[in-house]
Amino acid sequence: MILFDYKNFPRVGRIIGIDWGLRRCGIAVSDEGRGFVFVRPQINVKNQDELIQKILEIILADKVSGIVVGLPLHADGIDSDTTKMVREFANSLAEKTDLPIIFIEENLTSAAAAEEIGCKSISKIKQELDSVSAKIILENAIALLNRI
Repeated sequence: MILFDYKNFPRVGRIIGIDWGLRRCGIAVSDEGRGFVFVRPQINVKNQDELIQKILEIILADKVSGIVVGLPLHADGIDSDTTKMVREFANSLAEKTDLPIIFIEENLTSAAAAEEIGCKSISKIKQELDSVSAKIILENAIALLNRI
């Protein structure tokens, strides 16, 4: 189920952060207490069904209680074409799980992720960027949850 605010999002348990991309999907998972967030290997996307299946496997293996999906909005808050694709992905994922799904604006997370990765080779950055972005998305969501 897709939630429209954080009020009904679970307060305990691991949560997964997803940085959706047309070709690559970044994944991060928190610990049970949500004090730490760990990147997972990015998922190279062949098709949406395979992506959802891989995410469901991570959810089961890590005993996740909620899902956070980064939402790429324009600077003025308006949806882009990519925003619409992310919403479609989240709707497809919601059809396969009963876990609550919440969106968080993800503007500038890729820039922050590139800074966190540092001066590595381009190929290394591509391998890590999406999952580090997912980590930042998840850390931002946890910070919001802690303020509610």
